[in-house]
Amino acid sequence: MILPKAMEDLITEFMRFPGIGRKTAERYAMHVINNFSLETTETFGNAILNIKKQIHNCPNCGLITDRELCQVCEDDIRDESILMIVESSKDVFSIEKSGEFKGVYHVLNGVISPMDGKGPEDINLSTLWPRITDNRVKEVIIATSSTQEGETTALYINRVLKDVDILVSRIGYGVPVGLNLEYADDLTLSKAIENRKKL
Repeated sequence: MILPKAMEDLITEFMRFPGIGRKTAERYAMHVINNFSLETTETFGNAILNIKKQIHNCPNCGLITDRELCQVCEDDIRDESILMIVESSKDVFSIEKSGEFKGVYHVLNGVISPMDGKGPEDINLSTLWPRITDNRVKEVIIATSSTQEGETTALYINRVLKDVDILVSRIGYGVPVGLNLEYADDLTLSKAIENRKKL
């Protein structure tokens, strides 16, 4: 049976989300048809439009924000001498939930992945180097995931920083190998930060 075009279009759009296959997308589309009023549908659509119109990366650290600078960069109480490098904004949100880290962040918005054709120039490194060399930063904590790509990125950053007079440490391995930071619980993240080690 051929589905109505509008429904087929919605299914196709839902399938853009990671982990959403055809069957799940069909369920979501049916849910919208059966349970969303016209007003709810407009609210849902506007929320997606507003994300693209209002959210951008902080020009200083790369964290997503709806302000000129993100909340962390605007916070005068944060310790600017400790800079944690993470892969994504999701990692910052996870670490902030632990309440352990009081420094500042630099969000790479990706990792080096030769298999996917992503090199150092494809992630947010160009704004990192000036931040490190401005004499305020005393320690850099590399908190990329313990995946092959995360380790490759950490090694690259460490190699670039080897001649800079700064302490470079790696997030502690309280985070299991292969786990993305967004899935780690608060205690695991807290211990990982506490047990970081020098590279």
